[in-house]
Amino acid sequence: MIMNRKEQLNEVTDWWKTAVFYQIYPRSFMDSNNDGIGDLAGIISRLDYLNDGTAGSLGIDAIWFSPFFTSPDYDYGYDIADYCAIDPRYGTLEDFDKLLEAAHTRNIKVMLDLVVNHTSHLHSWFQESRSSRDSQKRDWYIWRDGRAFGKKPPNNWRNNFFGSAWSWDKKTEQYYLHSFLKEQPDLNWSNPEVREAIAGVIRFWLERGVDGFRLDVAHIYCKDKKFRNNPPFFVREKIKDGPRFGDRTFMANIMKLLALPELQIRKYNQHQPETHEVLRQFRLVFDAYPARTSVGEIIAEDPQTIASYYGTNNDELHMNFYFELLNCQWKAAAFKRCLERWERALPAGAWPAYTFSNHDVVRAISRYTSSGNEDSRAKLLALLLLTLKGTPFIYYGEEIAMKEAKLPKVSLKDPIGVKWYPLYRGRDGCRTPMQWDNSLHAGFSGAAPWLPVNPDTEKCNAAAQEKDSHSQLNFFKRLIWLRKDLPALLEGKFTSINEGVPDSCFCYLRETDQQKLIICLNFSSHRQEINLTRANGYSGMLISTNPGRESGSITFPLTLEPDEGCLVEFSSVK
Repeated sequence: MIMNRKEQLNEVTDWWKTAVFYQIYPRSFMDSNNDGIGDLAGIISRLDYLNDGTAGSLGIDAIWFSPFFTSPDYDYGYDIADYCAIDPRYGTLEDFDKLLEAAHTRNIKVMLDLVVNHTSHLHSWFQESRSSRDSQKRDWYIWRDGRAFGKKPPNNWRNNFFGSAWSWDKKTEQYYLHSFLKEQPDLNWSNPEVREAIAGVIRFWLERGVDGFRLDVAHIYCKDKKFRNNPPFFVREKIKDGPRFGDRTFMANIMKLLALPELQIRKYNQHQPETHEVLRQFRLVFDAYPARTSVGEIIAEDPQTIASYYGTNNDELHMNFYFELLNCQWKAAAFKRCLERWERALPAGAWPAYTFSNHDVVRAISRYTSSGNEDSRAKLLALLLLTLKGTPFIYYGEEIAMKEAKLPKVSLKDPIGVKWYPLYRGRDGCRTPMQWDNSLHAGFSGAAPWLPVNPDTEKCNAAAQEKDSHSQLNFFKRLIWLRKDLPALLEGKFTSINEGVPDSCFCYLRETDQQKLIICLNFSSHRQEINLTRANGYSGMLISTNPGRESGSITFPLTLEPDEGCLVEFSSVK
């Protein structure tokens, strides 16, 4: 069998540069045993939907799984009590091995979530650490005496959810640090034993055949050795085209204003220089296994800070997300400026990762659309995501344009939503069960699911969209499978185009020596004319978000409908 371009590139070590990733939140993807919680067997049953080797499937090349390790679920999997065991609600290690084999049989790589800034308070390491001040694992976590005769926390640090980052332990009469919930104590990354223990966890999964890791909040690992107070936060002038009302970034700032103790710049409990040393050690472990990869959840306002986590010699993370892209307003200039800023910040040879949705943010379709334009804007975002220079990550349900669910307080599970409701509903709205069909519980489970199914299931489900040739799902399929055979999209350069492009449109060039593609995106609600005078020769429309536009030869100027995007190939570009 002759391999297509994508399969040829997959033979090399850097397979992740050309892959399309799919994030699965295991609790919400597919339930096989009707207990209302998604599980590993359920995921296996849906792998053909993701990639069965034909264009009838989505064509996914890799899956990033949110945690399914043993956890008491105070933060729904991101508080891990055993890094090397599968939570019984999801299955067993044997089930995981079956999932890994089934995925690899379909040429789907597997990436796990590495959540090692903190553990669960029920992890055996922390249980031993808090047993006494003389415990051999006491220094595996961060313990400090309080101020003012022990009555106040060691410093003013706040956690990333709400409240102080310190909690008092009555038994040993010291405070321990937690950057998130008090049930998520931070590991002490200054301790070499901790570093080696986590390296052992990484090796455990790499030995089983895992293809990579997503590193949760890696920028928080190390803390200031002097534990100095963070400086106060001052309200800054709103950045043009920055977060808008409805974005979680915006709402987080509102919450800060309502909770004055939270007003501080996290100068001393994140982005410490020692973190780069930790990541370089991780990279040595990754590189000891062929064709493994990593992607970082690094959050910072400055693109240069995020880019520094690639390392000085490409010796830290393989990829980094650039989350500022999630905060852009629906304006061509905002997306263009954001992407150009990130391209300038990237070190030579660095490879970016992009996404518009994940388990922590409002689903993109709900951030950017209103009644009547959901379909066109969802497809435009898909075209942007899958044609940028970098690795795209699709969040489960994004391929069918699943919306954010507005759940009542009684249904909320996320501790943030419970705390701030009704001002802020938390993250449950983007974690509702996958909408497979229009049956009871959307085909996710035969029992009432752990979160209510989004009420828009009747129109938004995979089974219905399979039958509609113009659906979001079938657009994703066509675009992903087309992408596999376009070298310019897989490995080409990225260049913005200004000449002949209206302010409300974003056009860019992806090119190799053999192929030149131009992507034209109209972010306005009006028709726009694109006049690329630098383009000549044969022009071929490969795909458009507009179902009324047929593929084939075209001429410029090109008139784009409202919220329309096109992928065009040229025989030559000056």
